[in-house]
Amino acid sequence: MSISDVATERAPVSQTAPVSDVAKTPRKASPRHYAMTPPTFFTVEYAINPWMDTSKPVDTHLAMNQWESLRQTYKELGHTVELVEPVEGLPDMVYAANGGLIVNGKAVVAKFAYPQRAGESAAYAAWMARHGYEPVETHYVNEGQGDLLVVGSIVLAGYGFRTDRRAHDEIAAAVGMPLVSLELIDPRFYHLDTALAVLDDTTVAYYPPAFSDESRSRLLELFPDAIEVAAADADVLGLNAVSDGLHVVHPAAATGFADQLADAGFEPIGVDLSELLKGGGSIKCCTLEVYS
Repeated sequence: MSISDVATERAPVSQTAPVSDVAKTPRKASPRHYAMTPPTFFTVEYAINPWMDTSKPVDTHLAMNQWESLRQTYKELGHTVELVEPVEGLPDMVYAANGGLIVNGKAVVAKFAYPQRAGESAAYAAWMARHGYEPVETHYVNEGQGDLLVVGSIVLAGYGFRTDRRAHDEIAAAVGMPLVSLELIDPRFYHLDTALAVLDDTTVAYYPPAFSDESRSRLLELFPDAIEVAAADADVLGLNAVSDGLHVVHPAAATGFADQLADAGFEPIGVDLSELLKGGGSIKCCTLEVYS
């Protein structure tokens, strides 16, 4: 199935559905499998995205407590959480989502854009191998689930700041799924998972100004019932969220987004990861989903 086929199949017959119709959609949670890496060595010792400021002190103890709160939230929701051993000298390894993409029994390991994070690829590839996957490497840069989000039977793939668009074809071939490329244009939203959240197999939320005109049109075509999030929530990385189809774990500061989620029939759960936000990541960044 080609990307154009996907667009044709999902193209809306009418205009965007009103919120009242969206809210009537029954939401159902399903058990998920996550991998997470403790922020044992987390700090901000370099700046490779607009959120990072080496002059601001980082409280690693607080970061660990906030991360643990997120892990416990997942466990209380009935999800499986496996731990990846952190490596000293890799302070951004806590952002486990960037480690790769695991779907359809296939694993693609990240190839990072910046040398500061290059060592994470080996660590996540080793974890994948221990869990029975044969990690595939791409020739071009890809930053895992930071830019590769599974929605039902397709993969949304970001590019513009980190992942090289040329890697998209490699990834589609490796996992055997159609892929839709989306261009990011605002450097604050340097990964797709900072500007778009997958809520269930047919529903997403996103921040329109983070995308090019063409990509916004594609999103509207594919997801006519998408939730469009305001700047106030996007600016606290509110879209860096994780959903099980009913419960949406999101940054606690994104209160407007929480209201939108509730109106659409989801159950928002706010978690404070403000210390980890200093590195440019939040809920989803810390969560590598292992898709069956």
